Amino acid sequence: MRDVIQLLHVLGIGIWRTFLEWLAWRAFLFTMVINQAVTPLMGLAVWSVALPGSTRISTYYVALLAVQLMTVSYEHHTFSNGIYAGALNHDLLRPQPVVMGPLGANIALRIWHLLVGLPLIIIAAIVSGVSFDLRAILLAIPSLVLAAVLRFLFTYLLALSAFWTEQAHGVVGFGETLIFLLGGSAAPVTLFPTSIRPLGESLPFQSMLGFPAAIAGSSLSAMEILAGYGWQMLWIAVFVLLVVFVWRSGVRRYTAIGG
Repeated sequence: MRDVIQLLHVLGIGIWRTFLEWLAWRAFLFTMVINQAVTPLMGLAVWSVALPGSTRISTYYVALLAVQLMTVSYEHHTFSNGIYAGALNHDLLRPQPVVMGPLGANIALRIWHLLVGLPLIIIAAIVSGVSFDLRAILLAIPSLVLAAVLRFLFTYLLALSAFWTEQAHGVVGFGETLIFLLGGSAAPVTLFPTSIRPLGESLPFQSMLGFPAAIAGSSLSAMEILAGYGWQMLWIAVFVLLVVFVWRSGVRRYTAIGG
């Protein structure tokens, strides 16, 4: 228990330090938030025209905008660049898991994204004329937390490719493309053809992004919500195992070659 408290203390310090550091980069942060908001807002505009009068689709994309800002991950910058620069040497010597640094930066950046992007969320909701059911929001909160964990694990896993290649940014970019296409951003998974919708629901990408938004938008039945939570927890377990395996393999290679 004491070790857990110490880790949480270390994590809290990392979050606060990164949060304060980004005070000096507020203009760039605004650009980052806009960049993340473009896709949900474009989806809102396109699907509102394609399905006029559908309040569910508008509610979904406004919720998706919030989910996107609260789950965004930049480990290809906060972690992979450290490997390329040799900064990992210092992290390996610290008496704490290396992942605590990227995790603290991840949470701090998500807080900043939410704070800066909140006016965009409010404006999009007002312009679209959408309203949210409180019960649906409460049901979506746990799935949002799980989605945030899952997306961090996924991006961190791809960022670990920096141990083997100098193209980790491209690897993470490919992962982001999959999230866009299959995670409910290009099109809600509920609108997928019947033949491939079960596949879209079972893949991890929907669990990272579209699932919390679909709950908040009241687009899912009780059974679909339960199934979605099951997929989220399953994929988190899978990615934890993958991250541990790839990390250990990468560190052995790093210390043998350049560490």
